[in-house]
Amino acid sequence: MMRIVTSAICAVALIAVAGCTTTEKRAAGGAAVGAGTGALVAAATGSGGAGVATGALIGGAAGALLGAATTPGQCRYRDRYGNVYTADCP
Repeated sequence: MMRIVTSAICAVALIAVAGCTTTEKRAAGGAAVGAGTGALVAAATGSGGAGVATGALIGGAAGALLGAATTPGQCRYRDRYGNVYTADCP
């Protein structure tokens, strides 16, 4: 039963990610790597459960920011109607 639930959650996550832009995918990947790294560093330094959770939270936020900021050659623009769009940087 647990495998079915896990598979269903993974399927929903993959469908959700399929609709993401490149920037959003890079932000999500950066968040996952950052959260894992933050949790590992906190655990390695002897932190308890709250410290590991805090490390994962801080690492995830930093990873998401860095992942979104390092999208190659894409800039975000706003047109005169206030709509935000992504295009190649000049």
